[in-house]
Amino acid sequence: MPSVSRWFIKSGMIYFMFSLMLAVGTALNHVLSFSDVLTFAQPVFYHTLMVGWITQIIFGVSIWMFPRYSRENPRGNDTLSWLAWAFLNTGLLLRVIAEPLQPAHPGVLWQSALVISALLQLFAGVFYVLNIWGRVKER
Repeated sequence: MPSVSRWFIKSGMIYFMFSLMLAVGTALNHVLSFSDVLTFAQPVFYHTLMVGWITQIIFGVSIWMFPRYSRENPRGNDTLSWLAWAFLNTGLLLRVIAEPLQPAHPGVLWQSALVISALLQLFAGVFYVLNIWGRVKER
């Protein structure tokens, strides 16, 4: 298994565990009301579950298992795969921080952070598709 696939898959497992802990935290917060930030964390739960866990598992496994691009360059451009991992995880971490803080402390800082987060994740998807596209082919 290539190194970038391991990083995607392990990062995905970390986000899976984080999303489960966040689900418990938000449920407890509904009962105990101990954090304003957790009041606004429900979208972060869904985002870390779907993008942090599921998307990263899909990216990692497909980079590993899809047909070779060529004999000389079996996985295409490794730099694009690493950029996809870096942009996706930077964007996810930024969203985990900014999403619950933006409604709790409204302002340009957190709004801008959310826009940057979305752009980072968009570019991660573009890098992934650019690299994997040539590997989706007939035998």
